Amino acid sequence: MSRPGFVLEVDDRTPPMIVHEGLGFRLESFPLGTRVVYPPESLPAVPDVDAAIDHALRNPEESEPLPALLRAGMRLTIAFDDLSLPLPTMKAPDIRGRIIEAVLTMAAEAGVDDVKLVAANALHRRMTAAELKHIVGERVFRSFYPQGDLYNFDAEDQDNLLHLGTTEHGEDIEIDKRAATSDLLVYVNVNLVAMDGGHKSVGIGLASYKSIKHHHNAKTMVHSRSFMDHKKSAMHHSAWRMGRIIKDTVKVFQIETTLNNDIFPKSLAFLQKREWEWSVRDQASMLAVKRGLAMAPQKARHKLFHDVRSVYGLTGVRAGEVEAVHTKTLEKVHAQHSVEVDGQSDVLVMGVPYVGPYNVNSSMNPILATCMGLGYYFNSYRGQPVVRKGGAVILYHPLDEGFNQLHHPSYVDFYEEVLAESTDPAVVGEKYEQQFAEDPWYRHLYRTSHAYHGVHPFYMWYWAAHAMDHVGDVIWVGGDRKAAARLGFRAATTLQDALEMASSTVGPSPSITYLHNPPHLLADVR
Repeated sequence: MSRPGFVLEVDDRTPPMIVHEGLGFRLESFPLGTRVVYPPESLPAVPDVDAAIDHALRNPEESEPLPALLRAGMRLTIAFDDLSLPLPTMKAPDIRGRIIEAVLTMAAEAGVDDVKLVAANALHRRMTAAELKHIVGERVFRSFYPQGDLYNFDAEDQDNLLHLGTTEHGEDIEIDKRAATSDLLVYVNVNLVAMDGGHKSVGIGLASYKSIKHHHNAKTMVHSRSFMDHKKSAMHHSAWRMGRIIKDTVKVFQIETTLNNDIFPKSLAFLQKREWEWSVRDQASMLAVKRGLAMAPQKARHKLFHDVRSVYGLTGVRAGEVEAVHTKTLEKVHAQHSVEVDGQSDVLVMGVPYVGPYNVNSSMNPILATCMGLGYYFNSYRGQPVVRKGGAVILYHPLDEGFNQLHHPSYVDFYEEVLAESTDPAVVGEKYEQQFAEDPWYRHLYRTSHAYHGVHPFYMWYWAAHAMDHVGDVIWVGGDRKAAARLGFRAATTLQDALEMASSTVGPSPSITYLHNPPHLLADVR
C-alpha cells in the first residue's frame, strides 16, 4: 500500500525544496513554519493491464457487457481523449490505444464493419498524424487513418454537428453527428484528475462552441467551487445537465481509466521524491540536471522536458453507464491524490511546471501559465481553498516562453489587445468573446491547421476567475515584469521579495502553505 500524502512544517533542519518554474526548477528555502503539502506516493499498478481491460468490458457497471452491445450492421463510433491528457505524455503504448484495440477486437468478432474513431478535441487544436498514432497505436493507426476513419473532431463543421435539444436552463446540446447517430458510442477516457471524465467526456469533448459557451464563461467559472469537485462546480452542474440529455438520446458505453503518480522517468526520479529522501545518486542527478539547464539555450531545455514520457501505472479501468463508472473512477482518483490539510493559510505558494493541458509539444505562454497556476493548481482542493479569502498567491514561472504562432494565434491578439484594455474576466468575455469565437480567420486556422479555436484564450482566462475573485494579491517569482503587469499581477525576484510585497495584503508574518506538485495532489481542506 502507498503512504498517504505528507504535510510537513518547515524547521531549521528542513532541506531546500524543489519548486518548478517552467522549463526548469529551483531549490527554495522556505520560512520557518511554512506548511508543505506533498502528493501521495503512487498506488500499486494493476499487474495485468490487458486482463483488467477485458474484465471491465465484459463486467461493466450498470450495462450489458460490451460484446452483447455489438452486432453486425451497426454503426460504432469510438471517441477518445486528446493529447491534453495525461500530463506529461504517457510512454507508449498509451492506455487508450490498448483499450481501443480490445474494443475493435470484440467488434470484429461480432461482425461490425462500420467503425469510426474520433479524437474528442472539442475546441482544442487538431492533433498531428504522429500524435494520433501515439494515442491509438501503430496497428490501429495503419488500419484507420489512411481511409479517413480516424480523425479529429471539428467543432466548426456545421454539416456534421447535431443539435440534441436544450436543458431546463436553456443550455444547447450540440455534438458530433456521427457520434450522436451511432448505434453505440464508446468513449475511452484518461481520468488524470478529479475534474476529468463523467459527463464532461462526450458533452464537452465532442461539443461545439454553441454548446460549450454555456459553461465555459466567466460567470459560471467564478462560481465553480472547485473544478475538482463536480458536485460543487457550476461548470460541472451544467455539463451534467447536458450529459443526462445526451444519455437519453445516445447509447454511450463509457470506459474510464485511472493512473498512479509515476510521472517522471528514472533520469528525473528525484523530482518524484521528498527532498530528505534523496539518495546520493538523486542528489548527483539533481545537480547535473540543474547545471545542464542553466547552460542550455531555451530550445534545448524545451526539448529536454517536452520529450519526457511518463511511466504511469494503471490503477483501474471501469466501463459501462457514465455516472456509475465515474463514481468508481473518483474513488480511485481520490485515493491517489487526496491529502488532508488542516485549515487555510494567508499565502499559497505554487510552482508552475513546464507542461499543462494546452501546451503539449508547444510553449507555455503567460496566459497558459496563469491558467495552470490560478486555474488548475489553485482549484486542486475540496472543501475550501488552501488560501483564505483575500490572501495572496505566489507563483513561480518566468512568463518568458512567448506564443506559439501555429498553436495559439488568437492568444497573441488576446494578450496584446484584450488584456491591454481589461483583465476582468467578466468584462473581456462580455466585450470580446463572441468576436474571437466567430472570427473567420481563427475558424480557418482551427479547421485546417493545428490552432486552438479563436475563443480558447478566453476560456483559459476564465479558469483563473475563481482565484482572481478569491485572493487579494498575485505575485510571480522570477516572472517577466512587463508580462506580469499585462496580466494584472506583479513580479518579484525572490520569495522574500514576494512576501514583502504581499505584506500589505497579509501582514508581515503570514501563514504560508506550499503545494509541492507535480505529481498531482488534491488538498482536502478541513
